[in-house]
Amino acid sequence: MTTRMPIFTQPIPLSIYIHLPWCIRKCPYCDFNSHEIKGNLPEAIYTNALLNELHKALPFIAGRPIISLFFGGGTPSLFSPMMIEKIIDGIAKVLPLSTHTEITLEANPGTVEQTRFKDFRNAGINRLSLGIQSLQNDKLSSLGRIHNADEALRAIAITKAVGFTDFNLDLMFGLPNQSQEDALYDLKTALSFEPTHLSWYQLTIEQNTVFYKHTPRLPHDETLEAMEVTGHALIAASHFQQYEVSAYALNAHTRCKHNINYWEFGDYLGLGAGAHSKLTLQKEASIIRLAQVKQPRDYMDASKRRTLHAATPISQKEIIFEFMLNALRLTEGVPLVLFTERTGLSPNCITPLLGAAQRRGLLVADDQLILPSQLGKKYLNDLVEMFLECSDPLSSRFSGGEGRGEEGRPTANHQTIE
Repeated sequence: MTTRMPIFTQPIPLSIYIHLPWCIRKCPYCDFNSHEIKGNLPEAIYTNALLNELHKALPFIAGRPIISLFFGGGTPSLFSPMMIEKIIDGIAKVLPLSTHTEITLEANPGTVEQTRFKDFRNAGINRLSLGIQSLQNDKLSSLGRIHNADEALRAIAITKAVGFTDFNLDLMFGLPNQSQEDALYDLKTALSFEPTHLSWYQLTIEQNTVFYKHTPRLPHDETLEAMEVTGHALIAASHFQQYEVSAYALNAHTRCKHNINYWEFGDYLGLGAGAHSKLTLQKEASIIRLAQVKQPRDYMDASKRRTLHAATPISQKEIIFEFMLNALRLTEGVPLVLFTERTGLSPNCITPLLGAAQRRGLLVADDQLILPSQLGKKYLNDLVEMFLECSDPLSSRFSGGEGRGEEGRPTANHQTIE
């Protein structure tokens, strides 16, 4: 492959991800950078560190409008509304936010109080993402969740009562000892509350988790496939549109702007312990990436916190793979011109691989659109792996967002061609 300097002709959308890493109890399936609270939550010190990191990043992003903010974790709803408001205000003072900026907060149903949720809304949060996972007590217990089914239902009701008109429900299937009927019950019940967005994805067993060391009994492949097929049909019958492997929205307006920006290879600034940033430097003709220190105590120590001045450029091979890894998850595909706009590279870089994927029936034969075929959607891992041929090994690709167990990596719940 011939390497040349990228040429960027269009502005790249920019999102901000804020990682709040503490939780009450770490779930046995969780491989995210989350830490159980021990003692008092140092939210004031951590908030100051976040704003300090933001100011250090300004030379790289000054003047760029922000399309979305996303508070992820951990359990961000453990932070007080006052601190959430301080973070939002601190961002608004130095970067352009508008009434159209999507501002999402992840919330655990076990931390819900009506007054608290109302205060989050008054602080500037305009979208909630509730980590329901299941609506059956035995399944919640097996997942190590701190809430029960009644608390989950109450959290949804409170979300609507305090005026959130845009909210996501996060559900998993393929849970320990879960039947097809169990999975459909969770979906039916969740959909009855009329959310505007649904994240529905398969539980995967990740390294460095309790479930990896002590794997519970999971449903057989045949049951998983039946769950997926009947679940998709139920969701579609409820007038939701699938726009990504595990994401469904009532319409184009309720799609998650933050996640779409990842999948379309937009830019993101990650603030907080363990957060990742990917930024396009148009004048320098490069794309840089930075992984922040993971331990909260290190992050709160200014001498250990990393700055974007230490960021590393992404190679052309990595750029191609990262773009395809994310874009291929979108069920409607992406225009081929977006590849050039977001990577700065000529489509000729990927034309041979696109042709090969089309000949295998994994991509729709279209010169203007990169779109997985039905076979490609079923065997998405194989389609993604074709682009490993032009890629160097990647470091962590996680940067945050709902449904993160599925986001930014090949999907484990899609089959591999034998």
